[in-house]
Amino acid sequence: MTKEIKMSTKYDPSQVEPGRYQAWLDQKVFRPSGDQKAEPYSIVIPPPNVTGKLHLGHAWDTTLQDIIIRQKRMQGFDTLWLPGMDHAGIATQAKVEARLAEDGISRYDLGREAFINKVWEWKDEYADIIHQQWAKLGLSLDYDRERFTLDDGLSQAVKKVFVNLYEKGLIYRGEYIINWDPKAKTALSDIEVIHQDDQGAFYHVKYPFADGVTYDGKDYIEIATTRPETMLGDVAVAVNPKDERYQDLIGKDVILPLNGRRLPIIADDYVDIEFGTGMVKITPAHDPNDFEVGNRHDLERINTMNEDATMNARAGKYEGMDRFVARKAIVKDLEEQGYMLKIEPLVHSVGHSERTGVPVEARLSTQWFVKMKPLAQAALENQKTDDRVNFVPERFENTFTQWMENVHDWVISRQLWWGHQIPAWYHKETGEIYVGEEAPADLENWEQDSDVLDTWFSSALWPFSTMGWPNEDAADFKRYFPTNTLVTGYDIIFFWVSRMIFQSLEFTGERPFNDVLIHGLIRDEQGRKMSKSLGNGIDPMDVIDKYGADSLRWFLSNGSAPGQDVRFSYTKMDAAWNFINKIWNASRFVIMNLDDDTKPELPAKSEWQLADQWIISRLNNTIADVTRNFDKFEFGEAGRALYNFIWNDFCDWYIEMAKADLNSTDEKLKRNTQNILCYVLDQILRLLHPIMPFVTEQIWLTMPHEGDTLVTAKYPVVNEADFNPEAEQQMNNLIELIKAVRNVRAEVNAPMSSAIDILVKTTSETTKAVFESNEEYIEKFCHPKHLEIGFDVVAPTLAMTAVITGAEVYLPLADLIDLNDEVARLEKEVAKLQGEVTRCEKKLGNERFVANAPEAVVAQEKAKLVDYQAKLAATEERINALQKEIK
Repeated sequence: MTKEIKMSTKYDPSQVEPGRYQAWLDQKVFRPSGDQKAEPYSIVIPPPNVTGKLHLGHAWDTTLQDIIIRQKRMQGFDTLWLPGMDHAGIATQAKVEARLAEDGISRYDLGREAFINKVWEWKDEYADIIHQQWAKLGLSLDYDRERFTLDDGLSQAVKKVFVNLYEKGLIYRGEYIINWDPKAKTALSDIEVIHQDDQGAFYHVKYPFADGVTYDGKDYIEIATTRPETMLGDVAVAVNPKDERYQDLIGKDVILPLNGRRLPIIADDYVDIEFGTGMVKITPAHDPNDFEVGNRHDLERINTMNEDATMNARAGKYEGMDRFVARKAIVKDLEEQGYMLKIEPLVHSVGHSERTGVPVEARLSTQWFVKMKPLAQAALENQKTDDRVNFVPERFENTFTQWMENVHDWVISRQLWWGHQIPAWYHKETGEIYVGEEAPADLENWEQDSDVLDTWFSSALWPFSTMGWPNEDAADFKRYFPTNTLVTGYDIIFFWVSRMIFQSLEFTGERPFNDVLIHGLIRDEQGRKMSKSLGNGIDPMDVIDKYGADSLRWFLSNGSAPGQDVRFSYTKMDAAWNFINKIWNASRFVIMNLDDDTKPELPAKSEWQLADQWIISRLNNTIADVTRNFDKFEFGEAGRALYNFIWNDFCDWYIEMAKADLNSTDEKLKRNTQNILCYVLDQILRLLHPIMPFVTEQIWLTMPHEGDTLVTAKYPVVNEADFNPEAEQQMNNLIELIKAVRNVRAEVNAPMSSAIDILVKTTSETTKAVFESNEEYIEKFCHPKHLEIGFDVVAPTLAMTAVITGAEVYLPLADLIDLNDEVARLEKEVAKLQGEVTRCEKKLGNERFVANAPEAVVAQEKAKLVDYQAKLAATEERINALQKEIK
């Protein structure tokens, strides 16, 4: 008799998930345990920008972190998962300015202080949204320790780092060519520039010789440029000193078209002899390579643009024009004045601002820089030590290394108001620069630098500044730093991962994290990157509303291997929900069939039946597989092991086999089965909890349990004594027999409701004993009218045949069989078996496999080969017998 329980017949996340997160917060189970004897394990969340709502990429990233921290918490570690958000200077300021612009207001109308107050209002608004999204995802964050990159503690850390690097000579202020965003009116670092192909042209322009000089019969040289709007800043033409064509021209002058200024022809190794004409115009204020050439030759720097990319007074008649309007005007004038030789259309790579999307200008500007070479070298050297950061997958260390080996000085000043204002002051009279953590004492005589620091400057300190540094005696810093694992996408290895590593090594002497787990990008079903322009973005909260957080988390954790992209699919979401529904209904059945005094405890091993021995052994194998794959961050492999055990072993087989015992009049047998069902379900829920916390908690609280929550329940561990390969093999033989009979029934359309004769010819005493001692299962699952098991079973002529490990199964179905069809069917089996034999032989014939694979794996492959060979021989023998009958 089953009892009534409060579980619906269909899994409904809307009835399971609401309220559960708040209950966890009320129980304060996300805090560190405080057990000083426990090993600490810490993760800092990659702080999302307070620019908007979280997307699917955030959901994936944080789900993986939550899976890790939940498992470690259950394993007894003293866990800390520290949350926080990033002020995201350029992006957030741009969002607020856009909102103000809707009302016709600019930041200059408000002034700096009032504008920053507006940005704080924005931050509070979107921080609340992000908190709600974190809750909906079920993230087990310790909110008591939440940080923001502009809070007081982190601001102090930023000042200390800036001052320290400045005093070491690693931060300097200078004029340099930088990437400039003319819309945001701020400098950008190299990695804030996104390169994309734009339609453009090569403009081939005459530069006439001065003083009547001619070359190769011409009174001009040909210069090709993609940006004629910058040519009014030209100061020279360069050729390679090894280029024999132009040796006589070095030192001569040409005339700058539209301007009349004389430009010297200089020699510099920068010029590629093979590219174009081998002559390059030099514009030091508008090109980083030209800037270097200009420095080597002491050339003037003529900046022809304003900060908003309009032309300035140095551009002459084009002053005030937008850069692209000026381009058209200059091209028109070049054509009309006879300077344009030809215009050659081309598609070329153009840098665009990651934040505003506009084409970036290379602009001469005075900025603050970090001298990167010594910091990068220290990080590279550290990777050669035992204290290295382990990249998962390993290949991404190459991405890190290549960037560090080729890194340029980092421009860290931004012409913004929202951010960490640079701790540098200029004396109003003398111009003296003062850099310090505190303002100068006579502040009225000083003016602070109006620029703020690049967002990544403060984010680079995140793993240790959030822990209380620069106070090295801070309790969290001493206990939880370095952190254990960072989870992030491969797209910000340059932006963030690299900078955290070199800043942490510089200021703490330690790596910021032991491991960095790199995942890919979420793409749509067609493999396209999700974007507003394509209209293919998906709100993770909408997915949760439809399928539940656990379904989304299951999909995200099983979607791909580390480092790989994943394609979002509603079909896969349906499959995730179906799996949870399977777990829900299996759990419902188990719980309905438990007595009030049932406990998740195993009975004495002497009382276990074959099915019990098998399921407990399979459970331990699954625990081992899942734990091993979690440790390698192979969550997809762990998920497959869980899925196969839960769906196939537990639901499809053990529960079905247990039904007979639950209805038995043998009370001891019934009680044992109830306890084993309860125990295995309890272990399944614990294994699943890190991935799908809501549904597992709901089920666990409905069944017999100890404790208040699965969040802090003990994670399953392997019991070596419960491994039983022999029981697994025997049960596999029994399952293979049942499947073989079912498959044959299906082929000849003989329904399970019709009883049929089943003859089993065994080839080993063990197989015979297994089948005979489990006849009740064969009766239940195969519905035989007559069952015969033995060594001397004779195959009827008109019988369907199935060859399994250790036996041949005959189903005499005379009315349904055509011998030619049966031979054809068996010949297909022969082809399959021959393929398996060939595969095994090739594998075992591979010396590298035999030498390097674990001994158990090689032995397993040898056993497979013997089994396939035996099945092949038996099947061929049966075909021969049938063919004789046909003749």
